[in-house]
Amino acid sequence: MTDIALDAPRRDARVISLIGGAHCSSHFFQLVLPPLFPLMKVGFGVDFVDLGLMISVFFFTSAFAQVLMGFIVDRFGAHRVLPGGIACLGFSMLGIGFAQSYWMLLPLAALGGIGNSVFHPADYSVLTARVSPSRMARAYSVHTVSGTIGWTLAPITMLFLSQWLGWRGALMAVGVFGILFAAFMATEHSELTTKRHAHPTAKHDGGRNGFAMFMSTPILMAFLYFALLATAGGATQSFFPTILPQVQGVTLALATTITTAYLAASAFGSFAGGYAADMTTDHDHVIAAGLLGAAAIALVIGFVPMPAVLVFATALAMGFLSGFTMPSRDMLVRAATPPGSTGKVFGFVYSGLDLGSLVSPVAAGALIDHGHTPYVFVLIAVALAATVGAAVAVKHNRQAR
Repeated sequence: MTDIALDAPRRDARVISLIGGAHCSSHFFQLVLPPLFPLMKVGFGVDFVDLGLMISVFFFTSAFAQVLMGFIVDRFGAHRVLPGGIACLGFSMLGIGFAQSYWMLLPLAALGGIGNSVFHPADYSVLTARVSPSRMARAYSVHTVSGTIGWTLAPITMLFLSQWLGWRGALMAVGVFGILFAAFMATEHSELTTKRHAHPTAKHDGGRNGFAMFMSTPILMAFLYFALLATAGGATQSFFPTILPQVQGVTLALATTITTAYLAASAFGSFAGGYAADMTTDHDHVIAAGLLGAAAIALVIGFVPMPAVLVFATALAMGFLSGFTMPSRDMLVRAATPPGSTGKVFGFVYSGLDLGSLVSPVAAGALIDHGHTPYVFVLIAVALAATVGAAVAVKHNRQAR
């Protein structure tokens, strides 16, 4: 066995850890501001609609910039782009901590959105190029779970820092942390470069063929997959605390706890799904089994009265099955990606999450407002089942191509 083979697990672990840390920081910064809204409302003399607009600017900018960042990553390399994205998030939060006028917040939020847009194209480019193929799905699963950890850490951290330093000091502190973390990631450029494993036939086209590639059936189906998945996930994560008391008669506190448990089960499912996806090439079968199972459970929760303990258990099962499919999802997209286009493709298809996240709250909210709360679970189940169809189409059309 060669020295290179012996060193592969260690090298893979380092790359996965670096990218996992970067993705954790991305999701952390996404939830830095909301816990501070009550304090910022008083500080700037605005209402929650104004603060919500700031978050909308952040994600709107991120959604549109993400596709462009895919081209930039493929052209200049993730090792150059990723530290810059983290730095943009750091400077954005630092600037908001210093801001004296509400209108200063909007361009700073846009700066943060630009920073947030780099992670999916850059992260997946590095993992795809640097990690051994036998561990690829597990690398993707760690990437997914690390983002969930970032979401979990942000509210606790900001609550503690705001009590200690005030809300402005808290933002300045995490902003400085982001800048320092960006500097550290810049020193790791040798581990983040994708040049070493670049495909020999891959050529940078400067974007000339990129948009035509987006119109190919496998890539469009992958985009649809993410949009449908976000439709189901958005309705679940955003409205579980609202709809569970109505359809199952549980308390709001228990419904909130069930939502947290659902997210934790999804993270554990992603870890397990990484091992499963590394042991098979039939990723569409894994996706079909997991998402159809989750869809069936959603209908049970919506229409079958159960004691609270069974509601908790079925929500755990639904979260685990949904999470179990995520590494297979990323492996399916990886297989459909032309050589040298990882950044572009992952940047484009992941923008489908933003589209689904925009549609889902409106549709679910309309059902609840019109007294059709159980049918939110029909929306979730239909979206999950349609996601399976999109996954099968990705694989079928990729093989045909």
